[in-house]
Amino acid sequence: MSTPIPDYPLDIFTPEAVRDARSVDDALREFAPVVRLHDGTCMIARHEHVTSGLLDWKSFSSTSRPWHDPNSPRPEILLTDDPPRHTQVRKVVSDALSPRALERTKAIFQASAEAFVGKLREREGEAVDAVGEITQAWIFDILPEVLGLPKEGRHHMHGFSQMVWATMGPPGELFDEAMDHDFSAVVEWLGTACDRNALDPAGIGASIFAAADAGQVTEDEAKLLLQTVLSAGADTTYLTMANAIRAWALFPEEYAKLRANPKLLRSAFDESLRWDSPSRMAGRIATVDVAIGDYVVPAGTRCGLMFAAANRDPRFWDAPDEYRIERDTRHSLGWGYGVHGCVGRMLAQTEAQAFLGTLVREVEAFEIAGEYEPWMTTVGHGPIKQPVRLKFT
Repeated sequence: MSTPIPDYPLDIFTPEAVRDARSVDDALREFAPVVRLHDGTCMIARHEHVTSGLLDWKSFSSTSRPWHDPNSPRPEILLTDDPPRHTQVRKVVSDALSPRALERTKAIFQASAEAFVGKLREREGEAVDAVGEITQAWIFDILPEVLGLPKEGRHHMHGFSQMVWATMGPPGELFDEAMDHDFSAVVEWLGTACDRNALDPAGIGASIFAAADAGQVTEDEAKLLLQTVLSAGADTTYLTMANAIRAWALFPEEYAKLRANPKLLRSAFDESLRWDSPSRMAGRIATVDVAIGDYVVPAGTRCGLMFAAANRDPRFWDAPDEYRIERDTRHSLGWGYGVHGCVGRMLAQTEAQAFLGTLVREVEAFEIAGEYEPWMTTVGHGPIKQPVRLKFT
C-alpha cells in the first residue's frame, strides 16, 4: 500500500506566491516528495525525483501537461513531442544551432556586445535596469538579427515574451491579466516576420527552412521551430544573464574571482542558471503509475517537475542559496535533462560568452541600486527589473 499523496494547502500561482517564488517553491519541496494541488496536478520538487522524472520520458510524457492548451498562441512543437517524433524535429534545431553553425555568429555577437557595453559606459554611476536596459535590451536587438528576421516590428518581442509564458500556467489572476492584453498585433508580426520569404538568407532561420527542403519537416513545422527558437533563445537567456549580474553584485568576492580568471565565465553562467532558474517547472503527464518515495503518482496524472526548487535542494547541493562560480553544476537542472535538455544551450552560451564576457572585461564592480521586481508570470521566473550601478575599469 502506498501512502496517499498529500493535498497542498496553498496556491503557488497567486500574485503573492509569484512575488516570493523562491521561498514558496522551497516550502513545497520540504512539505513532501510529491504534493497534489487543488486542481489535481501533482508537483515534484526534490532533486532526486525531478532528475529521474526528466530522464524517464516514457513514464513522464511531454505530449500532455498541466494547463496545456493546444490552441494557445505559443508555438506547439518540440516541447510537446516525445521520441521518435521529438528526435526527428530536435535534429533540425540541433543542426541549425550546432557549434559549427554558430561559429560565424560569434563575431556578430561580439561586435554587438562591445558596442552596447560601450554605450553603457556613458551611464557609469547611474542606476540602470539590469533587465530592461541591459540584458533584455541586448537580446531583443541581436537575437532577431542573428536569426535573420526583418527589422520592422521587433518591438513586438516584448509582447511575444509575455504571450508565450502567460499561456504556460494555470487559469487565475495572472493568466487572466495577461490574456486581457490584445496580442493580435504580436501574432500578426510573428506570422509575417517568420515567413521564409521575409528572412535574411544568411540567418539561422533560413537554415531551419532548409531542413524542410530536405524533407525533415514541413514548411509549416519549420516556421514553428523558428518561432520556438525565437522565444526560447530570448527569455531564459536574458533572465539568466540578468541573474548573473545580480549575483555579481550580491557576491562581489565571486565576481572578483571571475575577473581574475575570465575562463570561469561558462561556470559562472551555469551557476547563475542553477542559483535562480528562469523556469519554475516543466509540465508532464504520467503514462504509468510512478513511485516517488513512499507515494505513487497514478497513470494519467498531470505533473509539474520543479526545476528551480530542485536546483536549491539542500539534500543535493551544499549551501544552495550561495552563488559559487566554481561549483560543480553538472547535475543542475537549469538546462533541463534527458531528451528534452535545452536544444538551444550552445546558442545561449554563445550569447553569454560575448555579452557577459565583455561586461566582465569592462566592468570592475556591480552594485545593487534598487528593489528587485519579479516577472509576474506563473511558470517563467526571474527579475523583470533590477536596478544596478556599474563601475567601469
